[in-house]
Amino acid sequence: MGRADRLVLRGARWPGDVAVRDGLIEAVGDVPPEDGDEVLRCGGDVVTAGLVNTHHHLYQWMTRGRAVDCDLFGWLTELYPVWARLDVEDVAAAARVGLAELALSGCTTAADHHYLVPHGDDSVFDAIAGAAREVGIRIHLARGSMDLGESDGGLPPDAVVEDVDAILASTDAVADRLHDGDRVVVTVAPCSPFSVSPALLRESAALARARGLRLHTHLAETIDEERDCLARFGRRPVEVLDDLGWIAGDVWVAHGIHFDDAEIKRLGAARTGVAHCPSSNARLAAGACRVTDLVEAGAPVGLGVDGVASNEVGALFPELRQALYTARQRAGRPDAFSPTDALALATEGGAACLGRDDIGRLEPGRKADLVVWPGDDLGDVPDPLAGLVLGPDRRARHVLVDGAPVVSDGALVGASIAGYREDLARRARRLWT
Repeated sequence: MGRADRLVLRGARWPGDVAVRDGLIEAVGDVPPEDGDEVLRCGGDVVTAGLVNTHHHLYQWMTRGRAVDCDLFGWLTELYPVWARLDVEDVAAAARVGLAELALSGCTTAADHHYLVPHGDDSVFDAIAGAAREVGIRIHLARGSMDLGESDGGLPPDAVVEDVDAILASTDAVADRLHDGDRVVVTVAPCSPFSVSPALLRESAALARARGLRLHTHLAETIDEERDCLARFGRRPVEVLDDLGWIAGDVWVAHGIHFDDAEIKRLGAARTGVAHCPSSNARLAAGACRVTDLVEAGAPVGLGVDGVASNEVGALFPELRQALYTARQRAGRPDAFSPTDALALATEGGAACLGRDDIGRLEPGRKADLVVWPGDDLGDVPDPLAGLVLGPDRRARHVLVDGAPVVSDGALVGASIAGYREDLARRARRLWT
């Protein structure tokens, strides 16, 4: 497609036509034809903005189906020693499968929180960024970290934690190598209140703000975490992070289940985002995030798959329906959360969590990150968006990032998911013993 030419997605049942020029959305709705248009026929299909995954652990594709009857702390205790055996190529193999599965499920931007860096080999972040380039989607790459091992009262084994100064130097170096602010966005991301020290949280925030990077961590995921913070600090997790400068508009946190009313008001006032991971939360019996309360308070809320060791599906699309069901169950009212609310979490809500105003909406001037969903089975449904969210899980028909095809006719354009899976299975089997 030449610079002066357009790509026009024609005939979608919703929202109509979408015109793309120079990687941006040019028009939405009724788009008059122009000479030289390249046309992608979407008759009867549904077009949405690309989905945004606000929290993931791609390396966990190496360890699906383990610790299936554990709560979070028991699950981590069982898996930490296994994860300590991963090498850079293992993580690369897992990232390729994970990102490919996300793309096929309509995800165009994924945030990966990688906090396990055995032996301090931070080339693992180059491997994840390389996998994202190979698959073709955007990556918000969180240089995660842990410095509070068992001998210092933390949950992780000492073998998988790092020194604070080494973490900060590595984070600086990873940002120097990889951060471009668009296709690869580096985030500073100590793991969780029970695996990091206050010093690491404080210094990480200072580093991020000096470099203009965003901050991410797990927060208020379980009652065990709350008890741990009360025992160590005499304060609840939100207050601990607030005192360290972490409740702010350049931060988004994962899970955010156990907030009280005052904490929700504080998060909303600060515009601190929350990555809602409904399937993982249910799998671990951690609880249900107060999504509607957070949104009403003004906090950005997006969707997250979380790692596939706690959400074995590994796709983002199913989280729309799960988020809707979870919100209605929590509220006890069917009108508490709608299909369009779910789609908003997965698109513009996720973009807001990541601090992006260039993706997440179908409107002129935004990046042409688009998904065409097959509508063959929706012809009997009067509201195609309700049919999309409430209907069966589906793969994307086409996925575009910056207007370029990543998925075409249901298949990856530049990669083979079968080859990726074969490599992953070979590597994962060695960890079974």
